[in-house]
Formats: sequence, C-alpha cells, structure tokens
Amino acid sequence: MAAQETGHAKNVANFEDLISFCTGYGASYNPGKTSLKLSSLTALHTLADTKVAAVNAAQTPWSNAVAARDILFKPLSGLITRVVNALESSDIPTQVVDNAKTIARKIQGRRATPKDTPPPADPEAPEEETPKNISASQMGFDNRIDNLDKLIQLLSAQTAYAPNETDLTTATLTTLLADMKAANKVVINTYTPLSNARIDRDDILYKDETGLVDIAAGVKKYVKSVFGATSPQFKQVSGLLFSPKPKK
Repeated sequence: MAAQETGHAKNVANFEDLISFCTGYGASYNPGKTSLKLSSLTALHTLADTKVAAVNAAQTPWSNAVAARDILFKPLSGLITRVVNALESSDIPTQVVDNAKTIARKIQGRRATPKDTPPPADPEAPEEETPKNISASQMGFDNRIDNLDKLIQLLSAQTAYAPNETDLTTATLTTLLADMKAANKVVINTYTPLSNARIDRDDILYKDETGLVDIAAGVKKYVKSVFGATSPQFKQVSGLLFSPKPKK
C-alpha cells in the first residue's frame, strides 16, 4: 500500500471523503448520535476547513516578518567584527576594548575560550550525573538586540571612537538597533494571531470526543456496526487515515 499523506489539511480532506461515502449509503446511514449525523459532519467539516484556512492566512505575515528580520540580522556578526577592529584601531583603553569584545562575542554567539569536549558518559552512572555542556551562546534575537544596545552605549562613551566609515558610527548603529527592535516586534505581533489560529484549529480537529479526528473514528465504528467488519462499506471508510495532532 502506498504511503498516505498526513497533516491538518489532509485530515480535513479525508473527512470530506468520509462524508461523501456516508452520504452514498443513503438511508442505511442513520446514527442515533447527533455528532455522527450527516448534518453535524458537514457543519464540522466546514468549520475545520475554515480554521485550517485561518492558520494559512495568519502564517503568511508571520513568515514574511521572520524573513525580513533574518535579512536584517544576517550581516550583524560581520559588522560587529568591523566595529571591534575599528575600536582597536582607535586610541581607546585596553580595558574598554576588552569589554567591547566580551559584548561582541555575545552578539555573535562565540565563546571566549573553545568549548571543552565532555568526557564519555559513564554507562554505569545515573543519568543526572552524566556530564553535560551548557551553551554560552546568546543568539536569541532579544539577547542580540540587548547586547547591541550595550555595545552602542559603550562606544558612545568613548570620544576617541570616531570611525570614518559611516556604517560603523554610533549614529548608524543606533538606527540599525531601532530597525532591529521594530523588525523583532513585527515578528512578535504577527505570531500572536498565528498562535491563536493554531489553537482554534487544533481544538476543532483534535479535541477529545468532539474533534474531527475522534468524530471520524466514531463514524468508522458506526459504519462497521451497520455493514460489518468485512463489508466493502467499512473498507471504504477504514482506508481513510486521520492522523493525531502532531507532537511539538
């Protein structure tokens, strides 16, 4: 048997097929349970289709915002390297340069010293005693923005830091920081409706007992009870796959 497609949209599409089969059974399909009646199935399919479409609609602005933010942040590590080089080329105290390098490493997600390779895990040791490395990277967008702000504050306090390259000046960096904050905020603001749309969709498709997947299982059981486990009718509906909610 060929592998079947899975996913939210496929569940909804298969539910429409299920309704079509049940409609074709005519008067023989007459469940006593309200949620299994054709009118209820049709209403549920319409609602599920609407919820899946709502997620797709909310996905686009969020994806665009993420892409725009990624484009803005992509050159940051290289830019910060140039800033540090410019700082080292200025008449700046060594301690200040060292502080700037520390902040720069956080922006770039680098360590001051290479990460040690952990010793092999002792198979006899309890799991909680197995050596683990804790990442020192602060590459989250919020952290990078915060550390860029700190670096700008440090540079602004140094009158000797006056690079001739426009993109390295504190004024340009401050503008870049504002743009990054704005881009990050758009991602946050567009994610909220997407997250809410996903919650609504999952409630309609996967909620226990009332969700589309559980209702589909109930329909299959009813068809099996009416026509029998070896009937062609049950083979029709049993062949429709309804996958559970994907795990995170």
